Amino acid sequence: MPKLDFTGERVLAVVAHPDDAELLCAGTLARAAQDGAAIGVCVLCRGDRGQPPTPIPDLADVRRREMQAAATLLGAELLLGEFADGTLTDDASTRERVVELVRQFAPTLILGHAPNDYHADHRAASALTEAASWMAASRGLITPARPLARPPAVWWMDTLGMTGFEPGLFIDITPFVSLKERLLACHQSQLQRAEDAAFVPLLDELRVQMQTRGRQSGTAAAEAFRLHCTFGRTRAW
Repeated sequence: MPKLDFTGERVLAVVAHPDDAELLCAGTLARAAQDGAAIGVCVLCRGDRGQPPTPIPDLADVRRREMQAAATLLGAELLLGEFADGTLTDDASTRERVVELVRQFAPTLILGHAPNDYHADHRAASALTEAASWMAASRGLITPARPLARPPAVWWMDTLGMTGFEPGLFIDITPFVSLKERLLACHQSQLQRAEDAAFVPLLDELRVQMQTRGRQSGTAAAEAFRLHCTFGRTRAW
């Protein structure tokens, strides 16, 4: 059976926090890059409030370095929104900022948070992705970067823990399991939160999720998505 081919695509993950792409879509980004696609990760929040039990001074700076290390390892362009954790909202000024970031990368496909994900920043990022994926092609909205020729396609990413998410598409990421784990390891400030009873061990969560989605789709490891099937942001592959 033919496999989805990302040749010639420009694939951008728009995520809320510094380690979200590693958890939810890094295997797909790696597979797209292997096919010859340009890949990018747009992180909207600074990750400045997710402190481990022993607080880290200048956490936002630490997480910025971690993001860059992961992006370099993945071979992805890194774009930053620089919003504070917990403040992300779908308002006019934030939409304009996200539109500009999308235009800078000029994606043909955006991977975004599911609208019903668990975190308020994730849900806000989803709403912003939905709006910006359309407005980025509007010549009536002026930002420093040029409008896109057409809105990119949008795929919603799996939710963390797979809660309330019905997959419509699975991407086989079996060859990239080790890379996903190495990418997550770049985010040591978050891995240190494993001792926090209110947090989850992220490496365990990553493994369970990609193995579960793999079993559901007949492969060793997979990432799950759902197509955003609405006018202007759906196309044949």
